Amino acid sequence: MKIDQISLIITDCDGVLSDGKVIYGSDGSELKNFSAKDGLGIRLLGYTDIKIAVITGRSSEALIRRCSDLRISLLFQKIHNKKKCAEKLLNDLGLKWENTAVIGDDWNDYPILHRAALSAAPADAPSDLQDKVDLVTSKPGGAGAVRELIEYIIKAKGVYEQTIRQFINDLENS
Repeated sequence: MKIDQISLIITDCDGVLSDGKVIYGSDGSELKNFSAKDGLGIRLLGYTDIKIAVITGRSSEALIRRCSDLRISLLFQKIHNKKKCAEKLLNDLGLKWENTAVIGDDWNDYPILHRAALSAAPADAPSDLQDKVDLVTSKPGGAGAVRELIEYIIKAKGVYEQTIRQFINDLENS
């Protein structure tokens, strides 16, 4: 596995970006819990050459808003065949599976997990799925698992310190 070639992270939503709980309001609204830690990690990617995409089987206004807030333009919802969607995305971006990290929390993510250069699962993913991935985060889904994967990759690529410096510099100068 060559982490330095990774230029795309694909993540699932429920159980990865969120804690997997779906709350239905009496008005028909749907609520999800997202981690601010993951959000900052995703913002750090803006200082690297790594893109992020969300491929999920469900559709949610809450996810649309979250992706808008984090400037994630590669959002694919109501996707039954994640492999087909990911392959089209890779083709559109001129990338290959060797350039991809995937984080997923259950068997519906396996068709893309096992093709990625780096596969990851949150700490609360099923143990038999955890046995089949390269990295199991110490954090559960919706509680920093995506941030942990992002930091793992940018540290391995040797750009962590530079990324943090640029992020802080932008905060101080805004």
